[in-house]
Amino acid sequence: MDLKSVQDLKNVLRPDFFHGYATAAAQIEGAWNKDGKGVSIWDTFGHTPGKIADGSTADDAVRAYDFYREDVALMKSYGVNAYRFSLSWSRIIPLGGRDDPVNEQGIKFYSDLIDELLRNGITPFLTLFHWDIPQALEDRYGGMLNQDAYTPDFVRYARVCFERFGDRVKHWITYNEPGVYTLAGYAAGVHAPGRSSFRERNAEGDSSTEPFTVAHTELVSHGHAVRLYREEFQHQQKGTIGITLHGNWSEPWDEEDPRDLEAAERAREFEIAWFADPLYKTGDYPASMRAQLGDRLPRFTEEESKLVFGSSDFYGMNSYTTFFVKHTTSTPDINDHKGNVEIFDENKQGVSRGEESDTPWLRAAPGGFRKLLNWIYKRYQMPIYVTENGTTAKGETAPTPEVLNDEFRIRFFEGYVGNALARAVKEDGVDIRSYFAWTFTDNWEWAAGYADRFGSTFIDFESEEKTRYPKQSAYYLDKLFKHLIKDA
Repeated sequence: MDLKSVQDLKNVLRPDFFHGYATAAAQIEGAWNKDGKGVSIWDTFGHTPGKIADGSTADDAVRAYDFYREDVALMKSYGVNAYRFSLSWSRIIPLGGRDDPVNEQGIKFYSDLIDELLRNGITPFLTLFHWDIPQALEDRYGGMLNQDAYTPDFVRYARVCFERFGDRVKHWITYNEPGVYTLAGYAAGVHAPGRSSFRERNAEGDSSTEPFTVAHTELVSHGHAVRLYREEFQHQQKGTIGITLHGNWSEPWDEEDPRDLEAAERAREFEIAWFADPLYKTGDYPASMRAQLGDRLPRFTEEESKLVFGSSDFYGMNSYTTFFVKHTTSTPDINDHKGNVEIFDENKQGVSRGEESDTPWLRAAPGGFRKLLNWIYKRYQMPIYVTENGTTAKGETAPTPEVLNDEFRIRFFEGYVGNALARAVKEDGVDIRSYFAWTFTDNWEWAAGYADRFGSTFIDFESEEKTRYPKQSAYYLDKLFKHLIKDA
């Protein structure tokens, strides 16, 4: 756990740099029907046979609902100064709607968690929506497919959160990875609510239109929630509000071929600029998307465009890996969402995109992460908050000394935090203000169930208490940030 490769980076990060872990309510809390909580679409999806790889549910998850005090104490021992977590909408408003009752037990849980964090010197970053819309709203009007019905419900939910927690919470995120929610849930149909054009997998849905409809709803409802915060709460509460977008780096398969350079840029636009251009650049979707998708891509009204543009105080960035992208001359498939490109694990020279983790899509590629930080900062000129980044590692099946000494994850953090993020700040002049590792403990990793372990804390899922075992990567991150942050 030495810091040789980052010796020259001492004190390069700002004194008020936030570092800690990110989590999501549906993946850690458990207590899925306890103390008045309503059913979310992930409760429904997880209880549907065949949807989760290992057949598990998140009914108990890691029991963070029951052990939040112990978890905060463990976080403190890891040296973090911030914690990003999401609120379960159906725990706060079980039926979700603008006229539905608030669950005071749910409010109390989050209020107590916020107080516990602050008592321990840990700054809360709150995400309003991390993929778990109340099932009742899906049943009533199709959830986000119905922008007019959904938006007032989301804004009312946001209002309740601002009113109840905003006196203590100064960092708000409306949506986590709205693009992944749409693509996994409405294009591929492998996440809740499980809609797509693929009838062998999903009974309903249209992969060629619904993802873009839902994305538009997310952007417009985000804009309305931000306007509410800015007009009624921000002056008094003095917080910031924004959104978190996903995006991995697209590297040209053949960097000598201008067609591959164009394809890689188009892939970035389809994945990242889809949301980021309306928010930070133009108030509209990228021209490359309009050219391929035509009228399947919704059009912003003038009012919507003004509402969305400039509606995020920062750029929230989730990123994990890099892919090689090659052009294709074929006609775009009706269900294509990537910009009509081919994706590869190796480039023309046979160079791999990175060292393999335990998750097929995720390979360690810190060089691509640095390029992406630069691309985002150059294109959007906003302070960047890295709100998720992390990895699985092979063979993490039991809390043995070898597993707890998670060298692969330590190397991953060294590359991504030390040699990518810190150098992007020092050498490239990128304004980066936070790093949240994914994730604090092993958890229920959506459709993968409990098989994909991203945690810096090993969880014994067989034990009643979901026993926590710290991995060495947690202490490495603490040591690394003490070195990188000025006067830490």
